[in-house]
Amino acid sequence: MDVGVLTVPFGDESLEATAEYLCDIGVGAVELGCGGHPGEDHLSRSEYLDDEDAQAELLALLDEYDLRISALATHNNPLHPDEETAAEADTELREAIELADQLDVNTVTCFSGLPAGSPDDETPNWVTAPWPGEHAEAHEYQWEEVAVPYWSDLADHAADHGVDVAIEMHPNMLVYEPSGMLRLREATNEHVGANFDPSHLYWQGIDVPEAIRFLGERDAIHHFHAKDTKVYDAEARTKGVLDTTPYDEEADRSWLFRSVGYGHGEDHWKDVVSTLRMVGYDGALSIEHEDSLTSSREGLEKAVDLLRRAVFRDQPGDAYWTE
Repeated sequence: MDVGVLTVPFGDESLEATAEYLCDIGVGAVELGCGGHPGEDHLSRSEYLDDEDAQAELLALLDEYDLRISALATHNNPLHPDEETAAEADTELREAIELADQLDVNTVTCFSGLPAGSPDDETPNWVTAPWPGEHAEAHEYQWEEVAVPYWSDLADHAADHGVDVAIEMHPNMLVYEPSGMLRLREATNEHVGANFDPSHLYWQGIDVPEAIRFLGERDAIHHFHAKDTKVYDAEARTKGVLDTTPYDEEADRSWLFRSVGYGHGEDHWKDVVSTLRMVGYDGALSIEHEDSLTSSREGLEKAVDLLRRAVFRDQPGDAYWTE
């Protein structure tokens, strides 16, 4: 395993300056945005797709700072009921897969997307309960008539390029928890799996090591985001965790994204790392910094410090004590 970083917080700096800084603090991998919500400050698809010279320069730059690319990131909504919005997201995702193939990067991270609740709806609809009955009908429509046909075709595109698509389980998306992730994988192919981001699972009350086992034992974890969350009981006891309070009104929220170690302690993160190893994951722990209580650099450096103590760099030896 190695410690990685999603470079979005450094979009106002050059990739070279970002790479130099990350190398200096002990980071070994980068996840580069190339569309959608992450943007493409460090990896413009139009600049790099099908351009071998530009790709060679990119890889040489990263190699100079001992960095590898763990994934390309393009998070958007390819299932959006607005055809133009959906088409743009679909193009971003398909081109990201093609670019990943050309760069010899085996993973693209993304969202599942979220459809409307019926063919006549104009707004994506996040269904979280089966009653009243029209919600159950809407949920079935979203899965069977929109998501499965789209993702089956997209999964074939990923297979053609030998690239895994790692879906972040995210609220306000169709796939937001592990059983939904497994449902989509089983409906498509093995190139569809999780970008396992625990931050959204913590506030849902999901046991993260158990969720790692659930998906990892089915070879369904393609990438991992190192991102923490703290639930603040003073608010959660009265409003619960489905909180629409703006993220920058921290004192009034029932939960916040936090830097690694500020939602759950070092022992927990060592358990997370150990469980990932148990299920065979040996990729990057890609830090996604979205902690509004600290600067990007300070939060990132504290996260790197903790994770470097937690990760295993060597393969285990023989269990000589069992002989």
